[in-house]
Amino acid sequence: MATNRTFTMLKPDAVEKGHIGAILEKISASGFRIVAMKLTQMTKADAEEFYAIHSERPFFGELVEYMTRGPIVAAILEKENAVEDFRTLIGATNPADAAEGTIRKLYAASIGENAVHGSDSDENAAIEGAFHFAGRDMF
Repeated sequence: MATNRTFTMLKPDAVEKGHIGAILEKISASGFRIVAMKLTQMTKADAEEFYAIHSERPFFGELVEYMTRGPIVAAILEKENAVEDFRTLIGATNPADAAEGTIRKLYAASIGENAVHGSDSDENAAIEGAFHFAGRDMF
């Protein structure tokens, strides 16, 4: 069976509120296999590098501050059509606009504190996954 991979982060707000288990269960129940996972905390330099694409945006400083305020769970997920299926599972960035049953509808507080990150393309999934994991960390 052909599979591909995507990258996700459970963001500081989801970790702080104790939603790790529920979100991972939803991911697993949706047919994703976790091939790498770790609890970690991004430094300011990490967050600035990871989100460099947004460095010129007015919200960049707030984003970096938010992503460094506490631990995250970084994970590589595997499933056929992983990127698109995971984007559907997490829902719209604004939880008010997210479909019922999606991770963001269930666990996000706002556009800024939206519980989870999901890669938006196969290319970005590979880049983002490599940012957090060495090849030996994945199964």
